[in-house]
Amino acid sequence: MTINVRKATPNDYNTLCGLFDEMDALHRNNLPHLFQKPGGSVREQEYYSGLIADENAGLFVAETDGKLVGFVHAIVRDTPAFPVFVPRRYAVVDGIVVKSEFQNRGTGRILMDKMQEWAITKGAASIELNVYEFNETAISFYEKLGYQTFSRKMGKELNLNEAAG
Repeated sequence: MTINVRKATPNDYNTLCGLFDEMDALHRNNLPHLFQKPGGSVREQEYYSGLIADENAGLFVAETDGKLVGFVHAIVRDTPAFPVFVPRRYAVVDGIVVKSEFQNRGTGRILMDKMQEWAITKGAASIELNVYEFNETAISFYEKLGYQTFSRKMGKELNLNEAAG
């Protein structure tokens, strides 16, 4: 199986919506208090067009035999101009998904390698990403690629009925 990775094009929109939905479903199923199924398209056409037009956003698709089987989306950012931060440019992986039947075949690694190459051309000194604790498969994947945990996001659900009373 040969995997080809290329920049996404306007013609990929419908297929990519299916991949976005697969990624979103994983989050909906595991965190229903945070994620819901949208009433319309999983990503608006305007949002998608903005992604592929933005020079600081990289959206790359993996295909085999002319069929899209995955994507990675990253954004290049600069640290805020506050004296406490060391000035630097970094990339943030906003999403990655590989169709379930194509997982564990190296497709995710190929996508992440392509994104890393792109980030370097954009002057990024590092790559960051967020991953939910339930997603042990993704955590293991990222660790195998050399990613390390350096921050933890925590939350607490509030009972609004108690606050009103």
